[in-house]
Amino acid sequence: MRRRNAPIITENSQVYTFTRRALVLGAGQGLLAAALAGRMAYISIAENERYNLASDENRIQMRLMPPRRGWIVDRHGQPIAINRSDFRVDLIPDRLHDPDRILAELARLLELPADEIERIRAELKHAAGYQPVPVAENVPFEKYAAVTVRLPELPGVAPLRSFSRFYPDAAAVAHLVGYVGTPNRKEYEAENKIPLLITPGFKIGKEGLEKTMEQRLRGKPGAQRIEVTARGQLVRELSTLSDVSGQPLPLTIDGGLQTFAARRLGEESGSVVVIDCLTGDILCLASMPAYDPNSFTDGISQNEWKMLAEDERHPLINKALNGLYPPGSTFKPMVAMALLQAGIDPTARVNCPGGFQLGSRFFRCLGRHGPMTMHTALARSCNTYFYAMGRRAGIDVISAMGRRLGFGQKFDLPVVSQNYGTMPSAEWKERKYKDDWSQSDTLNTSIGQGYVIVNPLQLAVMSSRIASGLDLQPHLIRANRPAPQPLPFAKEHFETVRSGMWEVVNGAGTAGRSRLEIPGVEMGGKTGTAQVRRIVGSQRGQSGEWKYRDHGLFVCFAPTASPRYAASVVIEHGMGGARAAAPVAKDVLTYLFDKEKAMASLIKFEEQWGGTMAQRMEVRAQRWLAEKAAEKAALQNGGGGATR
Repeated sequence: MRRRNAPIITENSQVYTFTRRALVLGAGQGLLAAALAGRMAYISIAENERYNLASDENRIQMRLMPPRRGWIVDRHGQPIAINRSDFRVDLIPDRLHDPDRILAELARLLELPADEIERIRAELKHAAGYQPVPVAENVPFEKYAAVTVRLPELPGVAPLRSFSRFYPDAAAVAHLVGYVGTPNRKEYEAENKIPLLITPGFKIGKEGLEKTMEQRLRGKPGAQRIEVTARGQLVRELSTLSDVSGQPLPLTIDGGLQTFAARRLGEESGSVVVIDCLTGDILCLASMPAYDPNSFTDGISQNEWKMLAEDERHPLINKALNGLYPPGSTFKPMVAMALLQAGIDPTARVNCPGGFQLGSRFFRCLGRHGPMTMHTALARSCNTYFYAMGRRAGIDVISAMGRRLGFGQKFDLPVVSQNYGTMPSAEWKERKYKDDWSQSDTLNTSIGQGYVIVNPLQLAVMSSRIASGLDLQPHLIRANRPAPQPLPFAKEHFETVRSGMWEVVNGAGTAGRSRLEIPGVEMGGKTGTAQVRRIVGSQRGQSGEWKYRDHGLFVCFAPTASPRYAASVVIEHGMGGARAAAPVAKDVLTYLFDKEKAMASLIKFEEQWGGTMAQRMEVRAQRWLAEKAAEKAALQNGGGGATR
């Protein structure tokens, strides 16, 4: 039954109700459609640039291309440090799928050791995006090709051709140019975390000129834009911005002379420095023994590093700049200049009875020379003459002349470090030791002992300034510079000292066996023997343990008629300048005037030593490894083995 007062439902009322509801629903749908259309319009128009950029970031990847380092070349344009092509393999985290399988396959193809696999896994855990993780560098072409042909099966693997640093002369230039290596965290943060420093294959200077001239040698990186799929697979290369190579670095060094000097030092521990007497250019800055910088560039092993660090001959130290030695009698030409400046007559005689008595102490000479003038005292290296005359002139004159001729100076050179030693004075001793200067201090200083300590470069500078009479400043980088100015001393003073140094080599002096065998070319020089510990008379001349032997030193210049080259040679624990250092200087200067004769002499020398420098380094390395293996075996067997 129909309820009372209920509206009568008719066909018209039903049509009206349906129409009203349809309109409401349609209006809602229209509003929703308008909102969607507006949003789409906003996204496609107002936000078009933003979403295009986001899309490109997902689709287009940017890869930095490390720049090629500038070459380091010698004064003749011959390469000292160059770049050579090599092959590497990286992993791209965003493209990598099934890393365990990929790593296992790479380990098989590249013959990777277990510790390298662990290193790669660790770096992958902290890597993200398109930043590559290095797998292997300097890969042989055969292995590189084996990876390349399997790329479809190895998603995420990126084989690349790159450039690595190479030093053709290896150990001969190690201390001079240094080496490159991968930047560490400290270096990365110091340069404001620029992406280039974490790009696989990019290396920076770690030592030597590679480090000090980094900004000049580095260059500017290139970039490569590539399109990839959603799975990270390469679609195509879009564009490439070429890198800008670093600027070449021309040195004053003569590459041939540098290599010759390093080879001529042989197994000795020491240095050779040669300076151009006209310009101050450093032609040679050799220090031996050394390391192979190519090993450091590729990554040195722990065993190799330990061997270098433990070697008592210190192959990691640049002895030409950082080695400090008592100069011994090589100091006497400078003292002679000081005596002349103090007004002492060079013809005045001092009798040498075998030493000099000062109070209750007797300062010994190397012989009983009898009456000595400045000329004969230099030639025969008479300590007594310099004791007496040094005491008369006083330490202030000697110290001032020493600084004027280069001792105690730190030169303006692009090197990581240099030790400048000590040129003592009364003021220096008071400041350092709170003690007064004594006359015995003056006597010791007069023969290059006592507080005096110098480096080989300073010895070469002294020799070059005496030889030329010019205020020469040593240089390592070739550049146009004003001509050096004359030193403010009388020409007669220089001639007197040069005459005595000529007598050392060409007359009845201490280095007569080392005179040059080149017609028309004579060498002036001064030998020196420096004690490393106090030796009593009965012990003098005994060899003993290597590290306790006297140093051998020699300073020289040639030709004496018109000096062009000056040099210093230091042989650590060489037992004497005439015995160890002067023959090296003879061969080095011979190279500058007659290369063929010098090379013939070098070949004979190397035959006596048993092989080239590289071969001897390899023998020493194998010997060290054998010794360590024997020590380890002894410890394992309970024998206690020798330890360092």
